[in-house]
Amino acid sequence: MPVENVLKLAQENNIEWFDFRFVDLSGRAHHISLPSSEVDEDTFVNGVAFDGSSIPGFRGIEESDMVMMPDPESVFIDPFTAHPTINVMCNIYTPDGERYERDPRGIAEKAEEFLQSSGVGTAAFFAPESEFFIFDDVRYQSDTHVSSYSVDSNEAFWNTNRKEEGGNLGFKIRKKGGYVPVAPVDSQQDIRSEMCRLLEEAGLKIERHHHEVATAGQAEINFRFDTLKFTADNLLKYKYIVHNTAVQYGKTATFMPKPLFGDNGSGMHVHQSIFNGDTPLFYEKGAYANLSEMALHYIGGILYHAPALIALTNPSTNSFKRLVPGYEAPVNLVFSKGNRSAAVRIPVAAVTPKGCRIEFRTPDSTANPYLAFSAMLMAGLDGIKNKRDPRELGYGPFDKNIYELSDEDKQGIRSVPASLDEALDELEKNHEFLLQGDVFTADFIANYIAFKRAEAKDVAIRVHPHEFSLYYDC
Repeated sequence: MPVENVLKLAQENNIEWFDFRFVDLSGRAHHISLPSSEVDEDTFVNGVAFDGSSIPGFRGIEESDMVMMPDPESVFIDPFTAHPTINVMCNIYTPDGERYERDPRGIAEKAEEFLQSSGVGTAAFFAPESEFFIFDDVRYQSDTHVSSYSVDSNEAFWNTNRKEEGGNLGFKIRKKGGYVPVAPVDSQQDIRSEMCRLLEEAGLKIERHHHEVATAGQAEINFRFDTLKFTADNLLKYKYIVHNTAVQYGKTATFMPKPLFGDNGSGMHVHQSIFNGDTPLFYEKGAYANLSEMALHYIGGILYHAPALIALTNPSTNSFKRLVPGYEAPVNLVFSKGNRSAAVRIPVAAVTPKGCRIEFRTPDSTANPYLAFSAMLMAGLDGIKNKRDPRELGYGPFDKNIYELSDEDKQGIRSVPASLDEALDELEKNHEFLLQGDVFTADFIANYIAFKRAEAKDVAIRVHPHEFSLYYDC
């Protein structure tokens, strides 16, 4: 909305504070709050200063001054603050007025500009399905002499024999038994509905919510697609509202991909399509899954570059605890219609021409959405430019349940990297497609790889509790 409308919204709602936000390399939001009396039209022109050296992966202390430039199209009223507050997402600029090349939101804007300049289409639409867990208790510690974690949930199967005040009433969720049961097995209907109410107040269009497969409170809320940058904005709103609603209910929510051993993890399946004006470019009636040649080449780009992409779409060591066979994790780099064992699925149920899309199922919510969506778009556009036909490259279509195939039948099917380090190796070898149009820069890629390698090394050198089970008595 225009800046004058933002200021009018503040006046009409007696807003006391403006909360200016930006996102770091990992996808976590940071904020600085200004009183309403200090915010006017000039604030949206001159921006808000902050110290970039205090944000991991940004700038050194010798060049730390940075500027948040507010985007008036991103505002929403915070539903949690005691003092009425408007939240505003920002891009990051240098003091000289230049875009900061490591700003994830700025990279998303450049990706959208590159799509338009390519002549392929006018807009790319994204819709993530971001799963999460709602726990009643979480404890963790990693230190010189101790390494442990513990989560608990009133729904969890391990609590069937727990002594509870008023008696244990049963109706716990079995391992892998949590997909869409009714109450009282699903005890979290109301908290998810409250999350949805607040998300709609913040401007998201909610399509559905339900309990997911895993025990212990796994959930999913689907919201309507939007263009790349605004979908990334919406995902940050989504996480913020999910986290804070859980706290209000005396619970805790996590988007960590694999908080439970031996049960399903949480993914972020990403639906995507390209339009030219109002015309959907991925639809061709009568073709395989009604997909156009452009859509197939887009899929070819995603699967061809997937080993490198995964460094941006699954950028945590915990991501690769989820990406293992046997837990509905999409580890096979093939495509198929309606087949959830493939990395790329083409939804076919109740799909209209404008709803024709592809779904990349491998990502998870530790991804920075601005970076992940931009990287997926760049891979797809590279596939379109170079006519990477997934059928000719051996990526399918593969309409069998890959989880049930023998090792012999799986020969020739590529899998995702086995670790974050392997994914970073792939990104180091293959990132030219990301540099097109200066969407990503060589400096950004090098800095990102170094940042993530340090994270992976920190995890790798720590003592794991299970090592005591294996080796203490040696």
